[in-house]
Amino acid sequence: MTRKDVRVAVIGTGFMGRAHTNAYRKVGNFFELGHRPVLQAVCARSPGAAEAFAQKWGFASHETDWRRVIERDDIDAVDICTPNDTHREIALAAAAAGKIILCEKPLARTAAEGAEMVAAVEAAGVPNTVWYNYRRVPAVTLAKQLIDEGKLGRIYHYRAQFLQDWTISEDLPQGGAGLWRLDVGAAGSGVTGDLLAHCIDTAIWLNGGVSKVSAMTETFVKERHHNLTGKVEPVGIDDACAFLCRFDNGSLGTFESTRYARGHKALYTFEINGEHASIAWDLHDLHRLSYFDHRDESRTRGWRSIHVTDGDMPYMDKWWVPGLQIGYEHSFVHQVADFFDGLSRGEAVGPTFRDAQITQQVCEAVLASGRDGTWHDVAKD
Repeated sequence: MTRKDVRVAVIGTGFMGRAHTNAYRKVGNFFELGHRPVLQAVCARSPGAAEAFAQKWGFASHETDWRRVIERDDIDAVDICTPNDTHREIALAAAAAGKIILCEKPLARTAAEGAEMVAAVEAAGVPNTVWYNYRRVPAVTLAKQLIDEGKLGRIYHYRAQFLQDWTISEDLPQGGAGLWRLDVGAAGSGVTGDLLAHCIDTAIWLNGGVSKVSAMTETFVKERHHNLTGKVEPVGIDDACAFLCRFDNGSLGTFESTRYARGHKALYTFEINGEHASIAWDLHDLHRLSYFDHRDESRTRGWRSIHVTDGDMPYMDKWWVPGLQIGYEHSFVHQVADFFDGLSRGEAVGPTFRDAQITQQVCEAVLASGRDGTWHDVAKD
C-alpha cells in the first residue's frame, strides 16, 4: 500500500462544513491511515466568508463557485456540505469529473434525485459516502457488534425518537442561510429528512431493512415570512412526524420526531428489545450504552450502564485512557478514518450513496403515508 495524500475540497462553511473540516484536521493525529486528507480548498458563496474560513481552518485556497472547484485538477475529493437542494447537481458534476464524493445527509430531497446520484457515482466508479455520523459513535458501534454477535437473539421491537424545540416560535421566518431547513424547496422535507433520516439510517444498520410504514405528519405553523422573497408564504415542511413500521426481519418499529418539544435541543434515543436482551442509547449521554440481559442470574439481573471508554471498545484505543470519554465531533473523525482507510484498501465503506438511498426510500414512503393516512410499502431497488 502506497501512502497517498487525498486533496479535499469542502463546499459549504456552515455547521457541517466546520464539523467535517475539524475531522479532516484531527484524524491524522489519532489514526494511522494509508491515505490522508489534505485541506486543499474551501468554497462559499461569499468571498469574505470563503477567505476567512480558509485562513481559520488551514485550507490552501478558497473559491466562491463550486463548479470551479470540480474543474480543478488539484482536487481529488469533494465534500458536499450545502443545503439539500444542491446535493444532486454538485454530486452529478463531481462524479462526471471522477472525483471522490462525500455528501452530507440526507442524500437528496427525494428518492428520484437520490436514484440519479446513485447511478452517477456507480457509473463513474468513484468512491462515495454519506455523513450518517451516528453510526460512528462508539456506543452505537458497540450496539451493532452485540446485535451481530447474537447477544439479543431475535429482535422484536425497535423504537427511536429525535426531539428538538427550535422552530416553535410563529415569528421564526423560513428560507435563506440558517433557516433553509424550514423551506421545502431547499430541504425537501422537515423533520423526516433532517432528523428521522438519522434514526432510520441507524435502525437499518442495526436491525435491517424496513418493509412498510404508516405515518402521521403535521405542520403546526402553516405560514411563515420567507427571507428570500420577503413574502408570507405557506410552510411545506413537516414540523412533526410519527410512524410505525415493519422490518424485514419481522420486528416492529416506532419512530417519532418533532421540533416542537420544549426543553429538547437534540434528544436522539433508541431502544431495541430482543428475545435474550435489550439495549438503549441516548445522544445526551452518548458515551454510555444501556444493556439488559435476561440470562443473568435473577438476583443481580437488571439494566447495566456500560461506560464505553475501554481500549477494547470501538475506536477507543485511538483516544484516551479508560474512563475518559469523547464526544459528538469524534463521530466525524471516525467516519473520515474509516472512509480513508477504505480508500487505501480499495474497499467501499458505508454508508455509501446506495445505502443512503435506502434511507431516502423509507423517508419517501413515510411522507407519502403522512399525506394519505395509509400503509405504504417501501420501494426496493
